Amino acid sequence: MEDTMNPPGARLSAALRQVEATPRDDAPNTPFEQTRQFQDVLSAAHEFLLNRIEDQRLDIASWAQDTVVKYIDAETANFVQEWRIPVNEAEMRKVSGALVKELTGFGPLDDLLTDAAVEDILINGCEDVYVSRGGVLQREPGVRFSDNRHLLRIVRRILAPLGRRLDESNPMVDARLPNGGRLNAIIEPLSVTGPSVSIRKFRKDPFTPDELLERGTFDKAVHALLQASVLGRCNIMISGGTSSGKTSLLNALAAFIPANERVITIEDTAELSLNHPHVVRLESRLGGFDGSGAVNIRELVRNSLRMRPDRIIVGEVRGAEVLEMLQAMNTGHDGSMSTIHANSPRDALYRLEMLSGFAGFQGSETSLRRQIASAIDFIIQIARLSNGRRVISSITEVTGVGDNIVTTQEMYRHETFVDMDGKEHDRWPGLGFHPHTHKLEAFRQFLRDAGGALP
Repeated sequence: MEDTMNPPGARLSAALRQVEATPRDDAPNTPFEQTRQFQDVLSAAHEFLLNRIEDQRLDIASWAQDTVVKYIDAETANFVQEWRIPVNEAEMRKVSGALVKELTGFGPLDDLLTDAAVEDILINGCEDVYVSRGGVLQREPGVRFSDNRHLLRIVRRILAPLGRRLDESNPMVDARLPNGGRLNAIIEPLSVTGPSVSIRKFRKDPFTPDELLERGTFDKAVHALLQASVLGRCNIMISGGTSSGKTSLLNALAAFIPANERVITIEDTAELSLNHPHVVRLESRLGGFDGSGAVNIRELVRNSLRMRPDRIIVGEVRGAEVLEMLQAMNTGHDGSMSTIHANSPRDALYRLEMLSGFAGFQGSETSLRRQIASAIDFIIQIARLSNGRRVISSITEVTGVGDNIVTTQEMYRHETFVDMDGKEHDRWPGLGFHPHTHKLEAFRQFLRDAGGALP
């Protein structure tokens, strides 16, 4: 909660006392902006600046950026001189630069939010920030907040234009950011260790299949099968763990969809950014405090069937919408795609059965498995390796039902090998099976006529 009980002058006095009480960092090589003293000076300077803006009744929100920077530079110098803050010229400039981000941006998160290399920002309290780049998660020592109140102020500033609240009565929020990213925040009393914030960023331009091929996510043979599967209107389920690249792969596969087809995407929080000319994006809606007005994924899937879709793409299957999705795949909406959290293709099938049971499926276990086998053609398993790279670990075809289980055949499997020079390489050997689905016949003939081949 914001400190509204104490007047501005008292808050400034408290901040100045903290500056006096904080000694210089014991480690001489520690950058100033990573020290406790920097946070205390910044907090006091922020209170001083807010008081000045209020006393002078300034509307800096209407100022040009360069005018704001000049004003903050001048007021920071006044603050350092008036209160005899023990910082040098270079350190004062760092405080001034941080104040600009505090007043016009998102404070310590400003640089991370604009850094194209950053994929995830994970904040576990005011002094514990982790950043994922290239799939590798590392602690970011240069990013910290003065205290949890400072962290909450920045998060609420991000949420304010979205019309979302984060307070004791609403201690958990999941929101889509204007740039296409996603923010999840949870605070006390639900989060015992203080505010926990997760920000997932997405590329402005999603990966294309050719880019994923160049990055080693799959090879040319797998690329050909993926293209054939999409053009052949196969129903595809992408399976994988958290941050394994499911959404990126789904975006890439959508690039194979012909331009004359109408695509409807359905998500809890809109993350997909399909490179396709005819896309209708649907997003679920939370209800009010009494639960009224909520629209869930299941209702959106049901409604999408009345919107003349050529393909339906469900961002992630995680609940009762599984039944509507399976019915859509079985009733003329071929070429549909979705993702699911699972560690293997077999686990993905088990999870579909479990979700269907939770959704109230009334038929027998055998009829459910027949419906799943009839609906889904391929399960693409994607994984994140220890070095952060994402690769397709297997492609499995669903072939039917036998001995009361859904039968499958694995067509490609990711392997690594070491050459004579000790360098590690990827490969996706075909396992010698031919696809059973009739949907690939037309494309298989096209490839044969063109001199190519499909397994």
